[in-house]
Amino acid sequence: MSTKGNRVRIIGGQWRGRKIEFPSIEGLRPTTDPIRETLFNWLQPYLPMSNCLDLYAGSGALGFEAASRGARHVLMVEQDSRVVKTLRMNKEQLQATNVKLMRRSALDALNDKRKESDGSFDIVFLDPPFNHGELIECVKRLEESDCLSDDAVIYLECESTLVLDFLPKNWLEHRKKKAGQVAYYLYQRELDGK
Repeated sequence: MSTKGNRVRIIGGQWRGRKIEFPSIEGLRPTTDPIRETLFNWLQPYLPMSNCLDLYAGSGALGFEAASRGARHVLMVEQDSRVVKTLRMNKEQLQATNVKLMRRSALDALNDKRKESDGSFDIVFLDPPFNHGELIECVKRLEESDCLSDDAVIYLECESTLVLDFLPKNWLEHRKKKAGQVAYYLYQRELDGK
């Protein structure tokens, strides 16, 4: 498997400047440096000692960035075995002991009732392949899964044409931006009845 030229740079934290590789697979598009810079500026107050869930890990750019910047635990979920192999290689090269990999689909992972981290997830990265068609079901299962902390923050990256009228009412939009064909949002969850 050749990953030559398929590299993304970790922007900040203990692995700042280190490059991670990813395979050439249709639909795998790492979050760009400018978007990641904005996102992690948004997340700065939430990251230290947080539990993070990266449901569509792909290149690992978001999960490894979170781990580099002080997340206590990051669970990366990815179903493609070639991608998982590369994520494992990057994890070993970085000696990322705070990162765990799970080879499952996002929907299957959310169906899994076993806890994969200590406590609930404080930060969730939702960056599925564009036009994939499962985001609505993924959001529903995520909210119903009991794996979110009461005040979790959820990052959502999607095609800018997608209408987000399916999001739970208790996900309050905190930030949003667009870059070309990409829209990205940060939601703050609150318990119903707050």
